[in-house]
This record gives sequence, structure tokens and C-alpha cells, in this order.
Amino acid sequence: MKLSQIMMSRRALFATFGSSLGICHLDPTAIYGIVSQTRERSPDMQSKSRQMLDPLVHSSDFTGRVPANTVQELANAEATTVSGLMVRLLALARTYSHAPISNYHVGAVARGLSGSVYLGMNVEIPHHSLGFSVHGEQAALSNAYMHGEDGVCAIAVTAAPCGHCRQFMNEVSPAGEIEVLIDAKAPVKLFSLLPMAFGPRDLGFQHGAFPVTPTKLVRTNKSDDELVFAALDAAEHAHAPYSGSVSGVAIRTKTGKVYKGSYLENAALNPSLSPLQTALVQLTLAGYDYGSISRVVLVEAKEAKISQASVTTAVLSSIAPRVELQIITVDKG
Repeated sequence: MKLSQIMMSRRALFATFGSSLGICHLDPTAIYGIVSQTRERSPDMQSKSRQMLDPLVHSSDFTGRVPANTVQELANAEATTVSGLMVRLLALARTYSHAPISNYHVGAVARGLSGSVYLGMNVEIPHHSLGFSVHGEQAALSNAYMHGEDGVCAIAVTAAPCGHCRQFMNEVSPAGEIEVLIDAKAPVKLFSLLPMAFGPRDLGFQHGAFPVTPTKLVRTNKSDDELVFAALDAAEHAHAPYSGSVSGVAIRTKTGKVYKGSYLENAALNPSLSPLQTALVQLTLAGYDYGSISRVVLVEAKEAKISQASVTTAVLSSIAPRVELQIITVDKG
């Protein structure tokens, strides 16, 4: 079921408080200017800004992307820069956080080269390995990736990024030029936070995850299955230069919505995001919980060095135990 069916809807909260832009799975009180005791106070936004954001956030197609033209309009309404706006939008991004283990809610906002900004938040998997958690920075950057950005120039975070995230950020900005924005602190470039970094160039690659470089895959079994096509497309757009093991996941909700996730590999290997993790970020940003999942398809290349099948099966057994995973292997074109 959709989150709005089991909790007060975002629109209802907006009507009640006059300033709501979101709720999270565990803490529906964290909204503009009205925050829980467990979260720091965030700057209020102008009513004009909330009026622009409200229809976007409540759209059935919203997955955490704020278009470039809206970004500029919001910055103007707030009488701030785009960087200042990104910091203010952290309050919204944090409301999507799903942190049943740590109860520590993180928000992140990435800015693409197109000028659009992308929300991200931490996602934890109950009863599963902590290593499968998605950090806020990873979610925001993967969100930009899944929306077809050519690159990311800045990221705002609610706290200084951990070492794991700095390494993940280095995959999208190998030269370390991505700007890191933290409220009440001076902006810094990634290279100052990650000196002597190890990245794609150390392994002979000239660029990292951006721009997206598709891999052609060929299906041996003909099908007009929409979910299979979606998973295939996600696999074709995976970033897997080190193992060559492209893969993608597509999730269908009980309402018929489809959300995709591509595998995003990292030069340091461990910070890599599985396609299911990337897809769960999209699902969560769209306002759905795990109970909404009705079907999942995993597509991966035949005879690849690594497979996502076992970890995808294990995680689904924890978050959607009644959902059967369909695994399809295909040849590279």
C-alpha cells in the first residue's frame, strides 16, 4: 500500500500545519519549522516556496527531482543562492529517511549539471546486514544518476559525509571538484575532504559514473513484459567498469507503478550500490513502503564475475518475504 494509505498524507499534513512537505516512515512530525525533538530545527521556507513545491512533491510521478526552472524560482522566492536553497531543502529530503535501526535521519540534496536538484536520504533494511544500508549521499547521487544527469557539481548534506560516502562521491567526481555544502559551514571541495584519493583513474579509467555509458544487452527470450523491459533498461545503464557485471532491478508496486535501479560500482568495490538498493531509493522517494512491492525482476549479464541474485533474494526475504524474485540473465550485445 502507498504510504499515504497507512499514515496521514503529505497533503493532509500540509493542510493541517500550512507548511508540510513530507513525512517519513517513522517520524511524521518533521516538517518545515515543526520538527521532532530528535532533529535539529531547520530554516522555515516562504509560503510562496511551499506553494511551488507542494504540487511537485504530491505528484504521482515525483521521485525526488526538482527541475532546474523550479530550482531557480525557489531560490528567487527564498532570496538566496541555489546552494543556499539546497541546504534549506535538506529538511524536506530528511523526511524521506527510513532509519528503523539507527533512528538517525539524514538528508542530502545533489545538484546536477542540468541545474536540477535531487533529494536523497538514508535507507536502512530491518533485520538485515548494516552493510546494505544506503547513505543519504549515495541516495541523492544515485537519484541523479537514475534521472540521466551528465554529472553532479554539488551536494548538500545534513552532516559532514563519512569516509564511505566520500569514496562513493569520488566515483561521480574523480577530480574531487564536487562541492560539499553543510549548513553554517563554508563550502568545501571533495578533494579537501579526501586527499590522496583512490578512484577510477587509478584503475585506468578516465571518468567515473558520469556521464552514463550504456551497455547493449540482448534478451534471448522474447517478451512484452513491461517490468522485464524496465529491468533490462536499468541493467543497460549500469555503471560496472571494474567487474563488467552489469545488472538492473525493476520493482512494481501493487498500484502498478514501476521503479528501476541500476548497479553502481565503485573503484574501491565496497561502496558499490546494488541495483535493488538503487531501486529502493526510487521507491521510497515516490512515497511507497516495502509493503507496496508486488513483483521484482533482476536482469544481469550471463557469466558475469559477480551476481546480484543472492543478495537481492536475501534482502527481499526481509522486506517483502511474499514477493518472488524473477531472475533473467542475458548476453551482452
